[in-house]
Amino acid sequence: NMAAMSLQLTVVSLFLLGGVLTFPLGQEAEHTSTCGYESCHPTKPDMLNVHLVPHTHDDVGWLKTVDQYFYGDRNDIQHAGVQYILDSVVDQLLKNPDRRFIYVETAFFYRWWRQQSSSMQQTVKQLVNEGRLEFVNGGWCMSDEATTHYSAVIDQMTMGLRFLNETFGPCGRPRVAWHIDPFGHAREHASMFAQMGYDGFFFGRLDYQDRARRMMYREQELLWRASDSLTPPMADLFTGILPNGYNPPEGFCWDQSCDDAPIRDDPDLEDYNVDDVVKRFLAISAVYKTNHIIMTMGSDFQYENANLWYKNLDKLIHYVNAQQANGIKVNVLYSTPSCYLQELHRTNLTWALKNDDFFPYADDAHDFWTGYFTSRPALKRYERISNSNLQMCNQLEVLGGPVSRRGPFGVGDSKTMKEAMAVAQHHDAVSGTEKQHVANDYARRLANGWQHCQVLVSNSLAGLSGSTAERIYCDNLNISVCPLTESSKKFSVNVYNPLARPVTWPVRLPVNGTAYVVSDANGKSVDSQVSFSTREVRRSRGFAVNELVFQVQAPPLGYTTYSVSLLQNGPPPASTQHHTPTAIKNKFLQVTFDPDTGLLSSLSNLETKQTIKLTQNFYWYNASDGNNVESIQPSGAYIFRPNSSTPFVISKTAKTESIQTPAVQEVRQWFSPWVSQVVRLYADSRALELEWTVGPVPIDDDLGKEVITRLDTSIQTAQYFYTDSNGREVLQRKTDFRPTWNLKQSEPIAGNYYPINSRAFIKDDDDQLTVVTDRSQGGGSINNGSLEIMLHRRLLYDDVRGVAEPLNETSGIFPKGLVVRGRLLLSLDRPASAADAHRPLAQEVVLQPLLTFTGGDLHPNTRLEFSGLQAALPPAVHLLTLSQWDKDSVLLRLEHQFQSWESKVNSQPVTVNLQKLFTTLDVLGVSELNLSANQWKDEMKRFTCNSPPTFEDPSTWEVTLRPMEIRTFLLKVGLR
Repeated sequence: NMAAMSLQLTVVSLFLLGGVLTFPLGQEAEHTSTCGYESCHPTKPDMLNVHLVPHTHDDVGWLKTVDQYFYGDRNDIQHAGVQYILDSVVDQLLKNPDRRFIYVETAFFYRWWRQQSSSMQQTVKQLVNEGRLEFVNGGWCMSDEATTHYSAVIDQMTMGLRFLNETFGPCGRPRVAWHIDPFGHAREHASMFAQMGYDGFFFGRLDYQDRARRMMYREQELLWRASDSLTPPMADLFTGILPNGYNPPEGFCWDQSCDDAPIRDDPDLEDYNVDDVVKRFLAISAVYKTNHIIMTMGSDFQYENANLWYKNLDKLIHYVNAQQANGIKVNVLYSTPSCYLQELHRTNLTWALKNDDFFPYADDAHDFWTGYFTSRPALKRYERISNSNLQMCNQLEVLGGPVSRRGPFGVGDSKTMKEAMAVAQHHDAVSGTEKQHVANDYARRLANGWQHCQVLVSNSLAGLSGSTAERIYCDNLNISVCPLTESSKKFSVNVYNPLARPVTWPVRLPVNGTAYVVSDANGKSVDSQVSFSTREVRRSRGFAVNELVFQVQAPPLGYTTYSVSLLQNGPPPASTQHHTPTAIKNKFLQVTFDPDTGLLSSLSNLETKQTIKLTQNFYWYNASDGNNVESIQPSGAYIFRPNSSTPFVISKTAKTESIQTPAVQEVRQWFSPWVSQVVRLYADSRALELEWTVGPVPIDDDLGKEVITRLDTSIQTAQYFYTDSNGREVLQRKTDFRPTWNLKQSEPIAGNYYPINSRAFIKDDDDQLTVVTDRSQGGGSINNGSLEIMLHRRLLYDDVRGVAEPLNETSGIFPKGLVVRGRLLLSLDRPASAADAHRPLAQEVVLQPLLTFTGGDLHPNTRLEFSGLQAALPPAVHLLTLSQWDKDSVLLRLEHQFQSWESKVNSQPVTVNLQKLFTTLDVLGVSELNLSANQWKDEMKRFTCNSPPTFEDPSTWEVTLRPMEIRTFLLKVGLR
């Protein structure tokens, strides 16, 4: 419960006017407030105005953990202590009202704020109300843009912005998004920021070739049109590229971590240097379109002793501006990104338009930051699972009511998980670019959050089902470990589906029996099959020799229950065949194998009568160790740099076994002792599953390896392929090409890799092959008709980008190197209808059902099935968010999940009635918010809008969603 974070609304009275929920989102600004654009220092129209922006960049974990950074612990790793930065900055802001400071990461500020006295809190509020301390971005962290899923980004932004709103009111609302450090920039992030009400977006990193061209043509400021479906200007965002990344100009760094000379302004001293400082400052070139330039005066964890910075900045402003008397037309001022943006807006200029994104990012010819798209694949998968778990925790907190937080299993909360997931979105977290001990800390936080949520989920399901029997969570089913199912002769499986439509889902449970009776909630027998289990990955964990397989059908936003009983005299488990079958098929798909190699050879869609040639195999790129003629850049956590454009094949043939049953058909392939795969086709599935297992990656040959799987097909792609952006809109990619500049390609593999967050596809006029991934991965289409995805990386050298560790993961269970398991789902469709298949499939993988287990017989009065919805939502509509806002209201986001051009059937507007949505909730009132839930939508006015947008009357219960639209509502509810 967010209320548990003491983030209560300052005005708690809720009242209804014509079905509209009305109350302030945050404190009302004091009448004396001059925050925001009104607080900006005046500029001089006939001069070059230099906006100095004092700032600190505080990673929410990187070389040290979040706790270590906040407290200033482990300074032997890196000298950094965020609490001291905030102490020092506030003290210095009070000494000169002209001074300004921006702060970004709410995760740190929230901690610091809770430790302050009430008088200090009042002082800080005054600084915020006067615009002297300004929040920018304002999310819990500065999220990564390549490897994050949009739902988790929206959640972490909402959490940070809510705290600022409720603590500082309108003066705490950031006006600009600020992503100065992420390693490339996603179009979907710009779209989200626009819908969150930001007036502009500033970042520091872009490809070195792109920057050079933009500097030449003065296009470092642009209008980013971040959606091809949303009507402009809904997803339009002014975007500015900062001149020095996020660092000060060379020679002008005055932090305790810097070596630049201070301004020595006593003329009686021999080392007086004011004239030199002024001369060097005036020599800085301006490569922007207007008479305004921005300078970031700060860097990583700077301002711990803010006096050093401000004392010198005061002098710099004074002495440079004194030259105006000598005819120098330069005006230097303390400023913020929003004040700078306001001046650009006032020029009324037309900006260059951009429709694509800023991937991949390279800072030199052989230095492509595309390795982190895959780095730490186990953490990336755990983060994705945790996102699914959090959404279910949020939903069940609402559906179960107050008993979910305090019930038969104790006190549960969603807050711990929300904070852990928010921290995990940081650009050195899920990205995989942190030190190993920090990655361990992120995983520990997610595990702790899930433990808190498990209590809440158990309480909620107890309330909804009427059963207080103990619930068991088996979090290791991916490696066939679940103590209850391994040892019990009778148990039940509760399947909770977080999607707003029914799903069919395969369940695989580790067992020791040879045959079982499985019954659904109506007592009807369900087809099931027992087969031999693969045991190499679990090592010493678990002891099951078999796996029980059956399909479940779960209702929308609800659960169903299956009972499982051991059949004492049942038949033996399905036997394995050691020859490779020529084909496996169900009523939708057929897959053939080459009898000589054991490899896939074709894929057919039996409904549409399509067949493509399809060969799939595993390869590894030899990672550069830096000892190279062209460049000394090695592959590392950030950078992918193969030593050759030709990967090494792990094996040209696969040793195979097959199992064919009515429930599932499997071909198990072994390519080497460290690479294996199960090709799996379930009876009712329209997708082919490839469950890959890679590791421990061998390094005995002293070679770092980047392991890929490659799909080679007969599809005529003509250099084009397609990837998603943060799990939402799809972008077209072309090999050796960038839409906005003439690319000089220097890394033919790494320079053609892009982030794949949930899916990628290749197509021609007749066929589309879509690959749905279970985590964020890097990939590309290097050759026509081919799609490759990087699965795992094990490297022996640091790539000299600051993390100072090679990406060489091991664990207690895998001391010889990490073993990673994952799934790819393949579907073959006609291009015109492919999205109708892969959109819902990708959502099922992101939000997969939650299984909980109960031993023995359930009480006869147990409610075995429940749906939180009166009816399933239409296929085009996704229920993105359902979470408790406070005692009497919930936050609801509904999303149209199709782009305008994707589907004849599903790319149409859809209308939903909010009052007829839920079974356990009466919707008493509704008000619409912006995407981040920190402004009423009808009050959200942005710079990019020439006229205020028009909105439907929020008092009506009918809500229409257009392609790619997300609508956010605060609902006043009562439990039925």
